[in-house]
Order: sequence, then structure tokens, then C-alpha cells
Amino acid sequence: MSQSYIGGIITGTLNPLRSLPTATVEYLVVAGGGGGGGTYTNNDAGGGGGAGGLLTATGYAVTQGSSITVTVGAGGGSSTSASGTNGGNSVFGSITSTGGGGGATDNNSTGYVAGNGGSGGGGGFRSGNYSGGTGTSGQGYAGGRGYNFSVGCGAGGGGGSGSVGIASGTNDPGPSGSGGTGTVSSITGSPVQYAGGGGGGCGTTDTAGLGVAGGGNGTNAGVGGNALANTGSGGGGAGGVTSTGAVGGNGGSGIVIIRYPANTAPPASVTGGPQVLYNSGYQIYVFTSSGTITF
Repeated sequence: MSQSYIGGIITGTLNPLRSLPTATVEYLVVAGGGGGGGTYTNNDAGGGGGAGGLLTATGYAVTQGSSITVTVGAGGGSSTSASGTNGGNSVFGSITSTGGGGGATDNNSTGYVAGNGGSGGGGGFRSGNYSGGTGTSGQGYAGGRGYNFSVGCGAGGGGGSGSVGIASGTNDPGPSGSGGTGTVSSITGSPVQYAGGGGGGCGTTDTAGLGVAGGGNGTNAGVGGNALANTGSGGGGAGGVTSTGAVGGNGGSGIVIIRYPANTAPPASVTGGPQVLYNSGYQIYVFTSSGTITF
């Protein structure tokens, strides 16, 4: 039995009696999550970043000898006094998942705008345009609304691939909203939740929102929490009891996973160094960076 045909990490058992190349594959394509919103002044808060779009299905047709492009979207970033940036799209062939929307800032001069994306970013704190961003149908949900309080935790959580972001509480000072839920996939053989929203920040010592599925937590101590890499989850919103000009957390990078029966031939070629698994009767290719695959 030879396992030298491809780079990456190989685990499990491969059946050496493989048949012709596969005709279809199963996929999970998760885009990068949006960055959390930054803050301009103290006692204000940015919204949580929205999760990257998530698409998964079986029966994707592949053609022997044709190279398929795999793109893994980067997580969105953040800066002071600005809304978080959207995450990057992830692609497998004709399948494109849309990057998550950035969380809104508290800075009126930049419009408090939450990003639209695979899932929408959370709304910011203070007056202005503090609605959550919209999600993409079939990929994710809208971000939670922020509110205009005198002081407090008025930021919304970022949307997730499984549910909307939580709006800020309506009683001054909040609390701020947590991120929307992600989606559990067992494509690698074990259940993992991907693409959750980031938590909204808080401008007082009250309760900031929590991130979901590796999403960053909102904070009331300055910089928002970063999301975990390769989850597609949103970054946490910044907050500041004493901090002026705090940065939101970075969104998590995306991931692309492909699997098909282990008793069929392996790919003719693969680039991008995916992790290779053999589990539950499948051969599985886990891309955490961009590349190609040819069957």
C-alpha cells in the first residue's frame, strides 16, 4: 500500500483495491468571517463580525482530468474608528461562499455601517445607521441590531450560518448581543461547528456579547477578540470603558473540505497542501489554503 501520491497529513486506513476515479464529491465551503467593529471614543462599542457564508452538499459532478480551483477566503480585519472589513470569498469550482460582513463602528463620521455578506455584521452602538448587515440567502443570516443608549452596551452580534445575530438588549445599558449560531458538519468524520457570529462590544462594565463556533468575543476592555482560524467565524466588537480608538477582532479564515468514497482512485494531482484523512469509508481533503485538485 502506497500513500506517497500526495502531500499533507494522512491518517486512517486506505483500501488499496480502488476502482475508477469518482464522478461526484461532497463538499463544505466556508468563507472568511468579517472583522469586528472598531471604536472611536470611550464608552462606545463596535458590532460583532458576521460569519462567512457556508455551503455544503453532496453530488457535485467532477470531470476526470479537469483541474478544479480551490480558494480559501481570508478573515476580515478591523481598525480604529471604522467598521470591520468583510471576509474573503471561498471557492470550490463553481461553488462560491460569500465572505462575512464586518461589524459596525461607533464612529458617526463613517456612518456606523455594518457590512452585508454571507452573514451580516452586527450593528454598532450610538445613534445613526445601527441596523445589522444582511446575510446571503442559503449561506447565512443577518446581524443583530445596535441601539442608541446614553452609555452602555448597545452593539449587536454578528450573524451566523445557522441563525441571526442577537440584538442588543433594549434596556440601557444593554447588554450587547452575542453572535448567531453556526452550522455543524461531520464531513471530516467528527462533528464540528463552523461559521458562527462574533459578539458585540460593550462600552461599560456591563455584559459584552459572546462569539459562537470560534467567533471572537466582544469586549469592554479595548480590542475585540479574534476568531479562530479556519472556522469562518466573525471577530468580536471592540469596546472601551477607558479605551479610545480600540480595534475590533479579526474574522476567522475560511475552509474548504471535499470527500468521496475511499474505494475510488485518489486525485491525479493536488496543490495547496491539504490535510488528507481516511475516515468512515471516505477519503477527505481539508484545504486551509488555496490550491487546486484534479481527479
